[in-house]
Amino acid sequence: MKKVRVEDAVGMTLCHDLTEMRDGFKGPAYRRGHVITEADIPHMLDIGKRTVFVWEDNAGEIHEEDAARRMAAMVSVSSAHYTEPSEGKVLLLADEPGMLRVDTELLKQVNSIGDLTISTLPDHYPIQPGMRLASMRIVPLVTKEEQILRAEEMCRGKQLIDLLPYHPRKAGIIITGSEIYHGRIRDKFEAVARAKLAKYPGEVLGVKVCDDDLDMIVGAAREFLAQGADFLIFSGGMSVDPDDLTPTAIRQLGCGIISHGVPSQPGNMTLMAYLDDVPVMGVPGAAISLPTTIFDAMLPQVYTGEKFTKTDLVNLGDGGLCQLCGVCHFPNCTFGRY
Repeated sequence: MKKVRVEDAVGMTLCHDLTEMRDGFKGPAYRRGHVITEADIPHMLDIGKRTVFVWEDNAGEIHEEDAARRMAAMVSVSSAHYTEPSEGKVLLLADEPGMLRVDTELLKQVNSIGDLTISTLPDHYPIQPGMRLASMRIVPLVTKEEQILRAEEMCRGKQLIDLLPYHPRKAGIIITGSEIYHGRIRDKFEAVARAKLAKYPGEVLGVKVCDDDLDMIVGAAREFLAQGADFLIFSGGMSVDPDDLTPTAIRQLGCGIISHGVPSQPGNMTLMAYLDDVPVMGVPGAAISLPTTIFDAMLPQVYTGEKFTKTDLVNLGDGGLCQLCGVCHFPNCTFGRY
């Protein structure tokens, strides 16, 4: 684009809106793409425009709105849609609940090109319909098309942003501890677990309370699996004390342990394992006494069906320390990022 005097702009094409303010009105007097005529000159001068920006032929430039549309086209996301450009940017809005995934390394590369900016919610963020997932725009009014071409090439064949849907699960809850089994204290985990799982599709097949008996714990898990359970949650006996049998029971069940212990407080002793494709979690007692633990941060991924890796769990350390706010704002806080 180039800047010219209004009087010299006749026959040229505006590359931006011209705003007019009068008698309580504020809006575009002339739209981008308008071809300037002699009759426009007095009006433009009256609204304080002595110069305008017009397109230059063969300049290899792209307007902010066209750039925003191109950026949206290079990042297609199912279960979400883009708005039309407004003030040079497009927004990506969720149509369904799910978990946001962001290729953070690719995002850094695209944002390092120059004029392009893409901002997103954090990777692994739990999403509800209508939430803004990302915003895309260029900083100047126009940029060299070569920058958009570079970004398009970077994103080709890759998924910069994705919204993974939740899938229904049949959960079995196994609570261990002789004090609960023999009625010495009342169990509090069932109500907590049911409330958390109610946020996701599926059902709770039931709850089994077990004594500190290895065969009983393993047997309870196998009964749930026989009923079609595809998610097992264990509570109790998750520490490293000799009489805490739950991790041993999970191993005896045949599960592959991803990690017993994660860099997170609260929820440090959390266990993550898989029995083939069935996720198995050992949840420490903090889930009963605190409104949010790492259990809450991990549930969205469980319900997408995307398996945890050891790296995922190691990455919990950055943001793994809960601030224990008087009023919990999770997930709108620093806790549970990975």
